[in-house]
Amino acid sequence: MWRKNNAQRVLRERGHWGKKVEYFLAAAGNIVGLGNVWRFPYLCYKNGGGAFLVPYLVFIVTCGVPLFLLETTIGQYTQEGAVTCWRKICPLAQGIGYGGQLIQVYHCMTYIIILSWAVFYLVFSFSPTLPWSTCNNYWNTANCVDVTIRNHTNHSKGTAAAIEFWERRVLNISGGIEEIGSIRWELLVCLLAVWVVCYFSIWKGVKSTGKVVYFTATFPYVMLLILLIRGVTLPGARQGVEFYVLPKVSRLKDPQVWMEACSQIFFSYSLGVGVLTVLGSYNTRRNNCYKDCLLLCLLNSCTSVVAGFAVFSVLGFMAHEQGVPISQVAESGPGLAFIAYPQAVAMMPLPQFWAVCFFIMIILLGLDTHFVGTEDVMTSVSDIFPTIMRRTGGREVFLLLFCLVCFFVQLVMLTEGGMYIFQLFDYYACNGACLLFVCVFESLAAGWIFGAERVCGVIKDMTGKRINPFYKICWLFVTPLISMGSFIYSLVEYTPLTYNRFYVYPTWAYVMGWVMALSSILQIPGWALYKLSTATGTLSQRLRRLCWPDPPDRSEIQKRETMLAQTTEETPHIRL
Repeated sequence: MWRKNNAQRVLRERGHWGKKVEYFLAAAGNIVGLGNVWRFPYLCYKNGGGAFLVPYLVFIVTCGVPLFLLETTIGQYTQEGAVTCWRKICPLAQGIGYGGQLIQVYHCMTYIIILSWAVFYLVFSFSPTLPWSTCNNYWNTANCVDVTIRNHTNHSKGTAAAIEFWERRVLNISGGIEEIGSIRWELLVCLLAVWVVCYFSIWKGVKSTGKVVYFTATFPYVMLLILLIRGVTLPGARQGVEFYVLPKVSRLKDPQVWMEACSQIFFSYSLGVGVLTVLGSYNTRRNNCYKDCLLLCLLNSCTSVVAGFAVFSVLGFMAHEQGVPISQVAESGPGLAFIAYPQAVAMMPLPQFWAVCFFIMIILLGLDTHFVGTEDVMTSVSDIFPTIMRRTGGREVFLLLFCLVCFFVQLVMLTEGGMYIFQLFDYYACNGACLLFVCVFESLAAGWIFGAERVCGVIKDMTGKRINPFYKICWLFVTPLISMGSFIYSLVEYTPLTYNRFYVYPTWAYVMGWVMALSSILQIPGWALYKLSTATGTLSQRLRRLCWPDPPDRSEIQKRETMLAQTTEETPHIRL
């Protein structure tokens, strides 16, 4: 009786999405992030324009959608987080979950730093004069160039005001990672504000996350639409759009183009880190995850393409106003969000309004990606230690501790040398090669050990629909081969990290970077060896128990769902 009551209590506290739309918005908010706005458009322009869509679509079909469907299916089928789900799929592969979670923790420590920069810019967007548009500020040098003056002079002789604002006012960047310097207290306040919002967005689990995403996942589209309409009406917008989509078929011969398309898919679709598994685990078991995954993948890729038109129409206007080629103003990553686009906004009428719109969009795009990623870690830990985490207040306390630990680790990234440390984490700990390695074994474990045919049967059992056999071929052959090939290529073509193409990190920094990268990769073989060494019986008996677990009993699942329905009827004020 005690065990039955305890099971009821644990099931009740884990919960489900209140409404189907909450899951859809949370998943959309997670996968539609900053990469859609500041990475995809630049990659498309850099790697052949419209021709880049060829490798992009190839990797969507062969890797993106199959892995997206696989991870979501595993979560919905097992009703477990990113680590414990493997106990019901393939216990030997539990290191896949730990490796993905470690990458997600690294991601939590770096992604929110970008949001603190965006909050800093948003605050200054309300100034009577945008501080990155002029050269009469205390941080400007004699070489500062005001690019908003439309005299079409040669701006290459000086440093743009937006660059000086970014490097000398926001970052106050030092000469290298050895010169840490003092903490940027204004950025510290911005970071604290973002963490507070993140904490209260997920502190009650899916019951709070499901409500917050109604705003954070939809409002960025309003801002994107406003910026798109404004962008395409600016002079020079046509030239910018042509640079963005003009096909350069010859670029398809470059393997690097295909590699960047592959990495963009893995980053943009949030593959390998377990967040799709966690989000799917809060669905009811009869949810049509097959249809959801196709719609979410379509939404993500369409958003990337549309964002490219919004971004490059504005950059085309900027190049037109300065009288320079667009190649001199097109940037990727932080350079786009905090230098190029703010500089372009400063040239428009009502610059404060457009700056506010842009940075609100950036903050909301990044915020839901971050707090859903944090929810990924919380859920996975809760499912590993359910008796501790699901006590009253247990989750809230652990979430607070997790946020505080991340916050104190991030303090070093808010120093004058913090940008160097931030790039070290971003380049090594959150490396695409780590994701590729995790996804290789994820597809192998699910496709070959658990069985691709069984996965198809699970989807049919849950949705009532038989999926295309092509996905089975992908899980068995195509996806692991492409992922492994891309992983090997990334190692062969590895180049050490530099800052601004001239600062070379010291040896100890590269060693630290590789330690962070290997810390997630080695989880997979490490946990496999641990499981084998601690199991009992002969080697063949151990392998059989760890590779072919008994599937969940269907009658037991039906009992759990009946129990859940009865609990909901008895306590209608609690939405699961």
